[in-house]
Amino acid sequence: MATSSHDSLTQDDDRQLAELGYKPELNRSWSGFSNFAISFSVISILSGCFTSFFVGWNSGGPVAIAWGWPLVSAFILVIGVCMSELVSAYPTSGGMYFWSAKLGSVKASYYTGWLDFIGLLAITASVSYGCATFIDSTIGTFSSSWASHYSLDRVFLIFLGVLAAVALISIFSSHLLALLNNISVWWHVAGVAVIIVILLALPHHHQSVAAVFTHTVNNTGFFGGHTSGLGFLFYVLPLAAILPQYTITGYDASCHLSEETVGAADSAAKGIWKSILYSAIGGWVLMLSFLFAVQDPAKVTAAGGGVATVLTQALSPNWAGFVLLVSSVGQFFCAVACMTSITRMLYAFSRDGAVPGARYWTKLTGKQVPVYGMLAVAVLAVLLTLPALVTVDINGAPVPVAFNAIISIGVVGLYLSFAIPIFLRWRAGDAFKPGGWTLGAKYKWLCVLALAEIAVTTVIAVLPTSPGGMPGNSGFSWKYVNYTPLVVGGALILLWAAWHLSVKKTFTGPRQTIDSPTDLDTVTG
Repeated sequence: MATSSHDSLTQDDDRQLAELGYKPELNRSWSGFSNFAISFSVISILSGCFTSFFVGWNSGGPVAIAWGWPLVSAFILVIGVCMSELVSAYPTSGGMYFWSAKLGSVKASYYTGWLDFIGLLAITASVSYGCATFIDSTIGTFSSSWASHYSLDRVFLIFLGVLAAVALISIFSSHLLALLNNISVWWHVAGVAVIIVILLALPHHHQSVAAVFTHTVNNTGFFGGHTSGLGFLFYVLPLAAILPQYTITGYDASCHLSEETVGAADSAAKGIWKSILYSAIGGWVLMLSFLFAVQDPAKVTAAGGGVATVLTQALSPNWAGFVLLVSSVGQFFCAVACMTSITRMLYAFSRDGAVPGARYWTKLTGKQVPVYGMLAVAVLAVLLTLPALVTVDINGAPVPVAFNAIISIGVVGLYLSFAIPIFLRWRAGDAFKPGGWTLGAKYKWLCVLALAEIAVTTVIAVLPTSPGGMPGNSGFSWKYVNYTPLVVGGALILLWAAWHLSVKKTFTGPRQTIDSPTDLDTVTG
């Protein structure tokens, strides 16, 4: 009976896909839980909460994290439910660029797709690099000789190893990836729970509630390090929003895997909002456990605000190493999920003729995996991360400015690609034909709220993160520059030029690979 139900759902999925113009080519072996699992894995609070904790600490301190996380998470959930409605109506691997084509124009689809790709590429690169740094820190807690000499070159080599391992695992099969993502969910749930218990039980003392919810830090170098005044309130403190905004992103993976999911119109919609909600709650509790476990706030600040400093203060080397190991494994799962998401998006975008060399990125192995797309993503991720080899100190502390820029690129690229179809859906009004999961009339204010949050976050993400990165400043140096506006802005200029020179003549939007839904019976035999 279960098999019959599964086959019936699969047939309905394939028929809906055919109605959208595509014949089923990818292996539809993912359950609703697996679809939720990939977005939950891409979000990965074991990744973002650990690797970008320094962003919140340096730009406001405990008060920015304790209050900022739930506030920003609530707005992200609004964005998520708007996307859930869209994927229910259009469950394709193309996700946002397909929605933009259906609700807007070919040009809107073109820009949406490339912004999505840029964002996913940056997320894949940042997660893989963050995983490498935590593998390095994990080894360092168990080996004093390893820890005595921190090397950016060594971390970069580990980063290359992580990318290679992720690509090799991803090549095997779609079924294996679904299995890994299912395991990843339970690793995150159990791992976070264990870490919270460790941080509650083992430290010699804990910060007071007042300290966690009121203590401020300004480790950016702006405004003389002061934690009062308009500059701190309206410039430094907003920078901390990148912590939750970066961590709780990539949930569009549920869209990109919809062609491989059974019951996609419902499962992918739920996969988005559930992954956001559960990650927001779990992430906040995890963040609070970090903040309460801090033993010496001044030393955390002096060391650059990294969570590894918090752990080594609060725990013995063995316990700190254990926590870092749990996080590193979770980050590796996250990197695998990111690679899966971006290669499916690249496959779909190439299938519709929007990417140069499309015949390579749509080439599938015998196990229906886009192998060349994975290799291309890995190479581009390495190129994007090269500036991380440059040593940068701010206020005497090592600060990963390049890593900060990469996560900002991910935030800007992805959220702008979310904003375009959300705006087009709002503009369409009641003319929009919803799927089974719908917001009803609430879209009228939810879409506006989502767009406002994305606009504010985009501005924050392109701001200089230190005085040395501000042109005209006496201490200006390129190594301090937040190169997010250069990468995203430069990409948009190139895309604009390409569009007017040739693309508008060749890219016609999503292509039909099946003449009509009635042809599906012939396709599936």
